[in-house]
Amino acid sequence: MKIALDVVGGDYAPESTIEGAQLALNELPEEVSLVLIGPEALIETKLENSDMDASRVEIHSAEQIIEMGDHPTKALSQKPNASIPVGYHLLKTGAVDAFCSAGNTGAMHVGAMFSIKAITGIIRPGIAGFAPKESGGLGVIMDVGANADCKPDVLLQFGEIASIYAQNVLGITKPKVGLMSLGTEEKKGTLLTQAAYQLFKINPKINFIGNIEGYDIFNDKADVIVCDGFTGNVILKLAESIYSLLKKRSFSDPFFDQFNYEAIGGSPILGINGNVIIGHGVSSALAIKNMLLQAKQMVLSQVHIRIQESLQD
Repeated sequence: MKIALDVVGGDYAPESTIEGAQLALNELPEEVSLVLIGPEALIETKLENSDMDASRVEIHSAEQIIEMGDHPTKALSQKPNASIPVGYHLLKTGAVDAFCSAGNTGAMHVGAMFSIKAITGIIRPGIAGFAPKESGGLGVIMDVGANADCKPDVLLQFGEIASIYAQNVLGITKPKVGLMSLGTEEKKGTLLTQAAYQLFKINPKINFIGNIEGYDIFNDKADVIVCDGFTGNVILKLAESIYSLLKKRSFSDPFFDQFNYEAIGGSPILGINGNVIIGHGVSSALAIKNMLLQAKQMVLSQVHIRIQESLQD
């Protein structure tokens, strides 16, 4: 198994990415190797000062860099030899099994659509986020930012593909799917959620348990929380802010520590022909490590293949 990592992606790269890669190799099985993408001389210099096992690392040169503030579409066309398009090329050609980057989120999402493309039948790929559960484990929130505005059929498909991820990667048997709304009653919510509800309740592929509310995010009522990207992003950022506030007040608790973005490492793009994870722009070495470990689980479960198979049923 080969996992590609964008070495220059993120605010603290390349120091955070190199250190994170080293931490990941300490936990990844021997048969897993890393492909480090970025300026070759830079990577070689950083590796000289690390204890990384050279036999499990490859360097793939990408001399250009897509900056965090670059326009995604323009940057991809104007910088074809940057780490993000090079990473997608490796994934598309089968040279690697997964691609991870904490770089420009827009470029990562657009790059996926232009390079490895959406799975046939997918209306809109989305980005999945995660919610820690009081009883342990994680729930999936989808979408968390890729699609600020959605139609009912898009929300329905989010429920399907997020369920497949929850089952195959998180190991949740028959995930319970809830639709984020303003109340639990069928007629509550916006015109979007009311229309989506009617689609959810007649879909046999989904274990739909109805509407859920904000206070159900961290309990066991639903394993998969479906919402548009605007709502999901607000939820995600709110959870991160709670962790930051508690940390400032020197409060530590195992449950709330999971609100830290580092605990998961990144968010997978679901609905595309490959395994891709986008990391937080401020990713630390710990976050990079956990992103790479999550990528391994995605490769092993072949979740994108499971999604393809589900759409063919």
